[in-house]
Formats: sequence, C-alpha cells, structure tokens
Amino acid sequence: MNKVTLMMRNLFGSVVLLHLMGVCLSQFPRPCANSEGLRTKECCPIWEGDSSPCGALSGRGFCTEVLVSNEPNGPQYPHIGIDDRERWPLAFFNRTCHCAGNYGGFNCGECRFGYWGANCAQYRESVRRNIMTMSTVEQQKFISYLNLAKNSINPDYVISTATRAEMGENGENPKFSDINTYDLFVWIHYYVSRDTFLGGPGNVWRDIDFAHESAAFLPWHRVFLLHWENEIRKITGDFNFTIPYWDWRNSQSCEVCTDALMGGRNSLNPNLISPASVFSSWKVICSQPEEYNNREALCNATGEGPLLRNPGNHDRNRVPRLPTTADVDFAVGLPEYETGNMDRFANMSFRNVLEGFASPETGQAVPGQSTMHNSLHVFMNGSMSSVQGSANDPIFLLHHAFIDSIFERWLRTHQPPRSIYPRANAPIGHNDGYYMVPFLPLYRNGDYFLSDKALGYEYAYLLDPGQRFVQEFLTPYLQQAQEIWQWLLGAGILGALIASIVAALIVVARRRWKRNQRKKRALSYGERQPLLQSSSEEGSSSYQTTL
Repeated sequence: MNKVTLMMRNLFGSVVLLHLMGVCLSQFPRPCANSEGLRTKECCPIWEGDSSPCGALSGRGFCTEVLVSNEPNGPQYPHIGIDDRERWPLAFFNRTCHCAGNYGGFNCGECRFGYWGANCAQYRESVRRNIMTMSTVEQQKFISYLNLAKNSINPDYVISTATRAEMGENGENPKFSDINTYDLFVWIHYYVSRDTFLGGPGNVWRDIDFAHESAAFLPWHRVFLLHWENEIRKITGDFNFTIPYWDWRNSQSCEVCTDALMGGRNSLNPNLISPASVFSSWKVICSQPEEYNNREALCNATGEGPLLRNPGNHDRNRVPRLPTTADVDFAVGLPEYETGNMDRFANMSFRNVLEGFASPETGQAVPGQSTMHNSLHVFMNGSMSSVQGSANDPIFLLHHAFIDSIFERWLRTHQPPRSIYPRANAPIGHNDGYYMVPFLPLYRNGDYFLSDKALGYEYAYLLDPGQRFVQEFLTPYLQQAQEIWQWLLGAGILGALIASIVAALIVVARRRWKRNQRKKRALSYGERQPLLQSSSEEGSSSYQTTL
C-alpha cells in the first residue's frame, strides 16, 4: 500500500466532520427532486441540526419567496417562457432557503465561502498553487482526488434528465438521476451552456449561454470552481485542498500533458490519453450536443466514449499561438469590464479579451479567431474544444483557475465598484441581479464581482515575495513532512534505538577492552612474581638479595 493510499484512508476518517464545514452545490438537492418538491415548487429542506426547514429554529435561515430580477435582457435571445433556465429557478422552485450571516448551503446547514466551524464564525484563507511547483506527492494526491470524484456517486445531488414540461404539470413524472461527483460538474457546465429547444427535432436557438460570451463569464466560473473545491473537501475530508492552476503564459506546448500529471499522448492513437494515466479509462459525458438537439433531449450523463485530447494539432488559423505574458498584461490593463452590447463582439472589454473573442494586442473583437481563454480550449483539440463538454477534461480546472487569477489581478488593479457591473441589457443570464444557472443555493452574478479574499482564497503568485516564498518553497516541504510524519517518527525512534544499541555495544566493548588490558597487566605482573618467589624459595631473603 503506497503513501497516497494510506493518506486517503486516513482522510476518509475525517469525512464525518465535514458537515460543519464547506458549501453545498447544485444541481438539484435530493430532498427537492421529487413530485412533492415539483408540485409545491418549494425547496426548503430540513437541517438535521434542529430538524427545521433551513435551520430556522437555530437562526441559520428561513424559507422565503424567490424574487428574480426584472431588468431587461439584451436582444441576443428574443424568446420568453421557452427555456427552463429563464428567470432561474422559477421553472422549478419559487421558494428556497435564504441563509443568514455566514451560513450557506441548500438547507443553511453549511457555511458560505471562506467560513468554517459549527457556527461558521471562523474565517480561513486558502492558497491555490501552481501545479508545476507542487511536490510529486501533492500532484499524485490531486490526481487521486479527481479519480475518487469520478468514481463516487454524489450523496446530496441529482441531475434532471428531462425538461420541466416533461415532468408533468404537477410533477407527477419526476425525471432525475444519480451522478458521480466529477460528472456532476461536467453536467452543470453542459446545462448552463446548452442550446434552447424550440420544439421538434433539431429546432434549437443557439445564441444563448448563461455562463459565456458576456459579463457573467468570470463570476459564474468563480462560483463553479469554489463549489468544485468544496465538494472535493467534502468527499475526502481534506480541508486544506485547493484547486491548483496551470500558468500557461509563454508555453509552447501542453506542459501538464504528462503521465505524471494530466496524462500524456497515447503512442498508438494521438487523440487518446496514454494508458499509463488514470484518465485513459475515463468516459466522457454530455459531449454530443447535436444528438441531444436532434432528439430534443437533455444529456442524461451516460458515458459516451474515452476522453479525447491532441494538444497542438489544432486549426492554426484559428489559434496561431498560445497567450503570452504581454497578452495577459494588456488584458489586465484594460479599464472597462464590459462595453457595447456586452457580448462576444464587444471591443476594448476586459472580459471579452480575457474570454478570447477579442485581440489581446488591440482589444478589438476578432470573429473567426480564438485568443486567451478560448485559445487553450481549441489548442487541446479534443474534449476541451467543445464548450458543452469541455469540463470532461481535468485540464479544464487548471486552466480556469488561472483564468480566475487573471480576473483577480484585474480586480486588484482597478478596484471597480459593483456599480460598473451591468445591471441591465446584458445577454440573458448575465445581468447583475440574475441568479446563476443552475446553482441551488442561489447566487447573483453581481455578488461575485469582488476580490477572492472576500471568498476565502488566494493565488500563490499574487502573494507578496515573503508569502510567496513560504507557499511555493517552504510549504511543500512542510506538507510533505506532515504527510509522512508517522514514517519520520518511526524512523527517528528506530534511529535512536539503533544509536542506543551501538552506543551500548561501544561502551561494553570499551569496558571489555579495559578489563582485558588490566588482565594483561595483571598477567604480566604475575609472570614475574613467581620468579621472585622462586628466588625466595631458593634461599634469597630479600628482593635486594635476589637482584
């Protein structure tokens, strides 16, 4: 049994404590995914701590009406009442838990981001680190966590496998399904970006996305990563876990595409992952949007084939090169978060340049090309290249953690007030007051237009030099020592024992040597004494006489 396996066994013993920590996530909480929940349109589950809905008896929260924003959306999506995601979450629920203070979760039984403890009163800041500077043990632990998530059915959440209309007016035909923890997030990313069914095979509206191509791109993915991070803490009991990032600035290749990290290239098929990597056995989901559109059906999370990736063999006309440090600096220097129609055609918009629909050299929209964030997706030339199925590739997490860090740099550089975030006329799903699809509990876009420090995390390369040294160089060694402290303690005790034995042997040997020396001297003296005695016996009366 290797050190990682032993460590995992120890971590599972701590899972029982996690109900006091972390934040719950979406899609649909199990207590609400039934006919009763759909009929009443209420999702206010009981908190086991006091057996009341939303922990009301303990002052954690209360069940309340959902008030959605009525600010007008942009013209990109002209329909009304067609899509379940419109005015989220009213198609499913119009009453949910509203949590007080630092409490959070779908039943207010958890803590909001950055807070811990039974009463959610302890603020704690975690540090996300560069995966390339992590120790081998830390890298292996991260990969083992990914694989654990891929092979663990989520105990708290299910996904919907049909539209709300298909479930019946009163919810008499609920259609929900179990899903593993990793694929839950893949499904969420699919669901937020899927096309709208207009009725009939293949009849869809494509110009819609509640998490991309407008203002909510950065806040939505920030919440997505925070939820994913906390869910890993939940299933492992590792409260120190943070998502690492890949700093791809000036890269010429996929540096993380090795068997030791995210999986190397298969020597027999360049589109597949090397069989030496655990990811080679993964099955992707939600990767066939055209099939779903033709069937007018939602992705039901059925495995659809192996994870695909062929980095570098992409369309060079679309992505001539990967982003550079200069590209990132140009984007961070742009003062306007959104401009124009606040969509993929916006010019001189920080969000649009970082997302990759505009040039990081001129700031102008460049239809037909992919830059910055988008360029990495296209460069991977496989599962990452499809928006709806991109989260199947674990590189997605490393990539978006770094994108989030650039967002953080921009926030710190310009310190924008919330008032600059668009309140109206952004594409549907992106206004300040719109609730993020499909999260439960509910989060407004504008609430996450703020620094990461308010959410309990930080990036290693954005720390000051002293803190950075501790995180990038000292912390890995301290963590390794912590991970193997039992082995070190045992080795120390064994070493001390051996040293004691050796010392004892030396003492015994020295004593024997001294005793032998005394015996030798005694024997030497004894050899002369009989001669004297002999002389005496021969008539000598004294020593002098004998001499």
